[in-house]
Amino acid sequence: MPGPRDVPASSGAVDPRLADGLLAATQALAVALVIAADLEGTGRATLGAHLFAVGFGALVLAGRRAPRLVLVLTVLGVFAYYALGFPPIGIALPAVAALYRAADTGALRWAVGAGTVLVAVAAWARLDDGLPTAYLVSYELLTNVALVAAAIALGVSVRARRQMRSSEGRLRALTAVEQARDAERRVQAERVRIAQDLHDSVGHAMSVIALHGNVAAEAIGRDDEAARRAVEQIGAATSAQLRELRATVKLLRSPTGDVERGAVGIAGLGRLVDAAREAGVAVDLDVDVADPRPDGAIEAAAYRIVQESLTNVIRHSGATHAAVTVGVRGDRLELVVADDGPSGWSARPSPRGGGHGLVGMAERVAVLGGRLSAGREEGAGFVVRAELPVRLRP
Repeated sequence: MPGPRDVPASSGAVDPRLADGLLAATQALAVALVIAADLEGTGRATLGAHLFAVGFGALVLAGRRAPRLVLVLTVLGVFAYYALGFPPIGIALPAVAALYRAADTGALRWAVGAGTVLVAVAAWARLDDGLPTAYLVSYELLTNVALVAAAIALGVSVRARRQMRSSEGRLRALTAVEQARDAERRVQAERVRIAQDLHDSVGHAMSVIALHGNVAAEAIGRDDEAARRAVEQIGAATSAQLRELRATVKLLRSPTGDVERGAVGIAGLGRLVDAAREAGVAVDLDVDVADPRPDGAIEAAAYRIVQESLTNVIRHSGATHAAVTVGVRGDRLELVVADDGPSGWSARPSPRGGGHGLVGMAERVAVLGGRLSAGREEGAGFVVRAELPVRLRP
C-alpha cells in the first residue's frame, strides 16, 4: 500500500519530517499544558510528569517508521504515568498522535485495538474509583471514545486522500503514455498515407516519362517530329507531377480533404486518362458524379486507385484499350477500371508494402470502409472494382 513517502515532492505535500516535528511538538505541548494545569489539584505536576509529556511527543517522531511499536509504547507509557501517580491527563489525550499515525500508515486494526484498550481501562479505573455510572457513560466514556474515534478517523481520511492523489498521479501518467502512443500511431499512419500517395503519383509519372523517353530515344535521327512530341510529353508529365505533389501535400495537411479537389479528385481523372492515351493506351472515361460531391478523402482515394490501375495497365498488361467508370449509386461510390490485356498485371510480382500495387489499393480502400476486388474476368482482361462510401463516418 502506498505510504506518505509515495507522494511526489512536486505534489505540494508538506515535508514528512516537518509534519512529524509539528505533530510531536503539538502532542508534547498539549500533555504538558494539562499537566501544568493540574485541574484536580494533586500537586504532583513535577519534572517527572513533564518528562512523560516530552516522551509522548518524542515517540511520535518514530510513528511513521514503526507505528505499531510506537502505539504499544504509548499505551504502556500512559499506564506507567498513572501508576506513578502523576496528575490526571485523560486516558486518550497522550495517545491521540500515536492513534492518528497508526491509522494514517495503514495499521488501522492496531489503532482501533489500542483505542479500545485505553477506553476500557479508563472506564474500569473510574468504576473502581466509585464514579457514578451515569457520569461515566454521559461524559467520561463519551469524551474518550470521541477523542479516540476522531484521531483514528482523521488518520484514515488523510491516508485515503493521499492514496487518491497517488492514484490520480498514476492515472495521469498512464494517460500521458497512452496519448503519446496514440500520437505516435497517428504519425505512423500519416507516414503510410504519404508513402502511398507518393508511390502512386510518382510511379504513374515515371511510367509515362519512361515510355516517352524510350519513344524519343528510338525516334531521334529517324522521326524528329515524333521525338519532339515525346520530349514535350515528358515535360508535361514532369510539370503535372510537380503540381500533383504540391496538391498531395496540401491534401494531407487538410483532414477534410477539401483542398484542390480538381488536382487530386474525380475532376482530375481526365488528366490521368489523357496521359494514358499519350502512352498508347486508348482509354474511355465515364464519370457520373453529381452534387453533392463525395468527401475529399473519398475523391482522393478514387483518384489514386484509377492512377495506380492505369499505371499498371501501361507498364504490365500489354493492353491497347481500357475503360474507367466512376459513378455514385446511393451512398456508395463505385469505380471500375478494366483493360483488354492478354495477361493480368496482378500476376506480376509487386512489393508487399503500403502503397504498392493491389496491396496498397486494398489498404487504402479498407481504411475508408470500402471494398476492393481485382482479377481477370471472362470476356475482358483485368478488372479492378472498388466501392467506397460517399461520406466518411464521423
